[in-house]
Formats: sequence, C-alpha cells, structure tokens
Amino acid sequence: MEKQKKKLSHFSFRMNLLFFSVFLLFSVLILRLGFVQIVYGENFKRDLERKEEFTISNPVPRGHMYDRKFKVIVDNNPKKAITFTNEGFSQKEMLVTAEKLAKLISKNTDKVTERDMQNFWIMKHPMLANEKITLKEKDLYDAKKITDIDLYKLKLDRITKDELGLSDEELEVLAIYREISSGYKFTPQIIKNEDVTEKEFAVISENLQFLPGVDTTTDWERSYGFGNTLRSVLGKVTKSDEGLPAEQLDYYLARGYSRNDRIGKSQLELQYEDVLHGNKSKINSSTNNTGNVIETKLITHGKKGKDLVLTIDMDLQMKIDKIVEEELWAAKKSPGTKLTDRAYVVLMDPRTGEVLTMSGKKIVKNNETGASEMEDDALGTFTTTYNVGSAVKGATILTGYKTGAISPGTPFDDAGIKIKDTPLKKSYAYLGKLDEIEALKKSSNVYMFQTAIKIGKGRYEFDQPLSFSNKNAFEDIRNSFASFGLGARTGIDLPNEQTGFKGQSKLPGYLLDLVIGQYDTYSAMQLAQYVSTIANGGYRMQPHVVKQIREPAFESNELGTVAEEIHPTVLNTIDVKKEWMNRVQIGFKKVMQEPEGTAYKFFEGATYSPAGKTGTAEAFYDGPLRSNYGKDPPPVMNLSLVSYAPSTNPEVAMAVLVPWAYEGTVDNRASLKIGRRVMDTYFQLKSQ
Repeated sequence: MEKQKKKLSHFSFRMNLLFFSVFLLFSVLILRLGFVQIVYGENFKRDLERKEEFTISNPVPRGHMYDRKFKVIVDNNPKKAITFTNEGFSQKEMLVTAEKLAKLISKNTDKVTERDMQNFWIMKHPMLANEKITLKEKDLYDAKKITDIDLYKLKLDRITKDELGLSDEELEVLAIYREISSGYKFTPQIIKNEDVTEKEFAVISENLQFLPGVDTTTDWERSYGFGNTLRSVLGKVTKSDEGLPAEQLDYYLARGYSRNDRIGKSQLELQYEDVLHGNKSKINSSTNNTGNVIETKLITHGKKGKDLVLTIDMDLQMKIDKIVEEELWAAKKSPGTKLTDRAYVVLMDPRTGEVLTMSGKKIVKNNETGASEMEDDALGTFTTTYNVGSAVKGATILTGYKTGAISPGTPFDDAGIKIKDTPLKKSYAYLGKLDEIEALKKSSNVYMFQTAIKIGKGRYEFDQPLSFSNKNAFEDIRNSFASFGLGARTGIDLPNEQTGFKGQSKLPGYLLDLVIGQYDTYSAMQLAQYVSTIANGGYRMQPHVVKQIREPAFESNELGTVAEEIHPTVLNTIDVKKEWMNRVQIGFKKVMQEPEGTAYKFFEGATYSPAGKTGTAEAFYDGPLRSNYGKDPPPVMNLSLVSYAPSTNPEVAMAVLVPWAYEGTVDNRASLKIGRRVMDTYFQLKSQ
C-alpha cells in the first residue's frame, strides 16, 4: 500500500509539474503575443497592408506635318499591337507567359541569335548547364579566382550544336521571350506590331486574365502623303526596338521619356521632337506584398503631339523636283559630264524667310543592278557647300561701297591682271571699260579684282608682285559676305547646317579669287539667303521651314488651333546706302533683261521681270569617284544662279547650284535651264 501511495504521489507531482510548465509556457506566449500586438502591432499591420505603386506611361501618336496649304505631308497609320509590361515577374513567370503566347500568335524568329539560343538553353536546363563546369573550376570559383561571369561564359562555350537545336515551336517561344525579357520594368514593351491579325488581336484580348503583363493596344507608324518627296528633310523616327540613343539617354530620361520610346532621330522629326512627341497617358498601378496588382487608376489622359504647318508648298516642290530630275538627266548626257551627279534649288520668300521649296537630286549607282538612278538629296541644299563663282559679285560690289574701295559709277578697264609668276587673271572676254552696273551685267572678273585690290589697299603693276597694306583684307571681305549669309550659318530651323570651307592661304592672289566666288565654298541655302537680302533691300532674313505649330485637333481630319506662329526674323541689316543697293539691283536686272546680260538668252521674254546673277566656278572634283583619280582630281566647272522676281517688290528668291556640271569648255548651261523652268513654274502655279 505504501508503495502504491508513493507511486501516486510521484505521478501527481509530475502531472502538476507538467501542468505548471504548460501554464507557464502559455503565460509566456500570451505575454509575448500581447507585447508584439501592443508594441509592434501597427508595424505588422502596415507590412500586411503594404503596397507598391508604379506608373506606366503609354505612348500617344506623334503630331502631323502639313504643307503651307494644309495638305497632309506626314500622318500616322494605326497598327494593332501586343505589348508586355514587366510588373516584377521572374524569369520563370515570363517564360510561362511566352509559352502561352506562342500558342496564340505567330512570331517572326529572324532576330533570334545564337547567343539568345544559348541563354535560353541554360535557362531551360540549369542542371545540365552546371554539369559543364569541372570540379577544378568550381574550386577556383569557391576560391574567388574566377567570377560568375567566367562560369557563365564557360557554360556558353560548352553548349554543343546538338543541344542547341531548337524546334520551330521552341524558336517561336524564344523569340517572344526575347522581347518580353528585354523590356524595362513597368515600361510597355512591344511584342508584336507587324501583321497582327484580327484573330490574334481578339484571342489575346479575350485571354488577358491568363496572360499577366500582356495587353493589346494601338501602335502608330509614320505615313507620307507625298511619297518620298522631301523625305530627307522631314526626317526619321526611331523604331520600337531601337530605344533612346545611348549618347542622349540622360537628356531624354530627365524629360519623362521611357527607355524604349520612339523619338525623332533626324531633321524635322528631331528638331521639333518636343513639339511632335506629345504627352503620354499615365496609369498608376498598386501591388500588394506578394507582387499582385490590386488597383489600377488612370492619372492623366494622353495628348497627341502638336502638329507642324510647314512653309513648303508641296505642289510646287514636286514640280521643281521633276524639273531638277529632268534637267540633271539631260545634263548627264551632254559632252564632258561624266562627273555630273547632283543639282540643288531653293525657293524662298525674301520678305519673310519662308522656304517654299528645297529641292536636291542626286544620281547614284544601284549596287544590285549597277544602273544609275535618282535619289532625293534635299538635305544637300544646306549640308553641302561648293565654289559658286560669280553669283557672289553683288556682295563684292556692296563690300566695295562699304569699304570706300569704289563709289557709284567707278570705272575700271577690263584688261587682265598679271601677278608675277602666276597666270593671267581675266574675264571670259575683254569687256572694255565699265562701271559696277555693267560689270554685274556682263560678269566682269577684272572689275572685282580691282575692287579687291582697293579693299586690300594694294598696289598693282603688271607682272609684278602684289601686296596689301591692309592685313585684314580677307577678314573684311569675309565678314561683309557673312552679313549676307555667305560663309555663315543661315539660321535655318534644321540640324547639321554647314557653313562652308574657307581657304587657308592669305596670298594676295587668293583674295582676287575670293571676290569672284572661287576660293570659299557656300551652300544653296546660303545663296538663297544672300540673294533675298539684296532683293528686299538689305535685310538678312532667317530661313525657316516651319510656319505654325498647332494644337492637336479632336478630329483627325481637322486642324487644331494655332499654338505658335513663327514670325519673320531679321538676323541683321546690311549697312549700305539705299542708292548703293539700288545700283546692285539694277545690275541684277540687266543680267536677265538686257542683251549682253549673262542670263538674258535664257530669261528673255519672261513676264515676271526677273533679276539675278549667274555664276561659273573653276573647281576640283571632290565627289564619290574622287578616289579614282589619286592625288590629282580633275578640274571641273560648278554652275550657279541666284535670282528674284519681280525685280520691284520681289516675292520669290531662287538659288540654283549644279556642282561638277562639266569638264572642259562645253558649258551645258544646266543652272540657267533649271532656273528659267523653276521661275516659270512658280508664276504659273501662282496664276492658277
């Protein structure tokens, strides 16, 4: 009995101890839970309710471009598109999405590279990829003598061709995965926007709940109402897979662009990117602590880019383009023209600086067929420069007036200038004794030489060295020329304008070449600005190709309200007396309207009272066939023509430039043929 009592006593004690221990533990747990709830409860509650917010920006259509008569030049064509937005998905999740998509859409696999296939194989077969690393290499990795990058490269190098063989279905999955994984987080990435069928678009739209991150939308591509006319000036837009240019990445990111946004990358599209780009729609999404999207809210509606109304008259532009093409082909068939391959025409309103047309054409060789064909080179009107010859003589005369070298009516004999140890410098024929007006009319070189000698304060004796006491003669003439736009930036609202090449030597003979346009080089746009300055009485107008910026319209076929008007800008005025300018204008009028004027035979009978100046420059060929001639490029003749009309109250100014027009002495007169047809066309269209 005593033994049983002792056993019961021990058992009771143990049970009590157990119950006490359990009680104690529960008490500690309750105290701990109470402490956690009281002290940390709010923090844990916030963690449970924590959500991450991010904003997705969706692109909007770019602004349109219209010509001065409001005809659509550049438009947007809508395209069905399928996009993917990485909302923080893992590689595995994105691969699953790619596999689902591959069953619903077809995807071109042309862009898949061997490296893509290797990366894909490693992702699909991680165990097999790890087996390609030897124990020794693993030891080196553990010893930190090689890096993760080194190991990954070893895996890539050891993948066999047999292992890399993918089926068509797998390639399609890879092509889709490649697009999905290349996107930036929270930024829509286009998976497919070419040839998306109605069926594909519909089936994706119906299954969006099973395709996390995938969406259907409308994408846009540029379309051109006038085909390739003026395309080089209108510019290009980056493609959806190009993204922002690396060298300007920070610039665009700071302005709210996404890394894969399309932007204007050349000419007008680039120059007016801020205007054309528009404001993207912004959608704010929230995710819970597991990464699932729990709320989506529209922050701002997108706004299409603003529209540009250009100064260009596209009907006139196309007619001028046709004239340039026809005359360039005709000139190419003339004797001594194997190097002739390009021509440029600029029409400008001398009162406002509005560019009406900028035509450039170039004959190029088709690398596939070997045949010659014509391509647009309107950019060449302001990005390429050439010796232009006597067209600059109006600036020479006005510079002579300003410097006191000559005065109205100053006569010079047209006898040639002979500097010691140099060939005789003369006009194309002996023109007798003449004043500055007749010198312009007949295009006397010698009159300009004598003017340059006076500007340089030089002393000339036949067959003796020529020197100048005015050591700034080159700068004086160049600065004066620049006030007309020659050798200076015209200020046109397009990028990459070239100012031209300035001859480096300061030998006295080159000063004589400078004043007849055979030393420095100029562009067709500079010539147009120069002749406009003479036409309007001395105001150098800034040329511009954008006339208005307009707000986007509610209806696609309407014009929005004017947001900004581009007003005429006077860059500078020419510091000359009105009498002096009048005398140059008279000389220019005689060039085209009186017998013995150098352009009279081509402009005889023109009813619009033209005025202008011809130019022929001796130059050396520097074109695409230059390497064929070694160190001795052949001498060629550049042809130019500047003009305006009517001679009183002019409304249009023109510059024509035909580089490397011919070799030898057979002048094909291409610049004058083009010039007459262009001016006739302008006034014919005006009358209509």
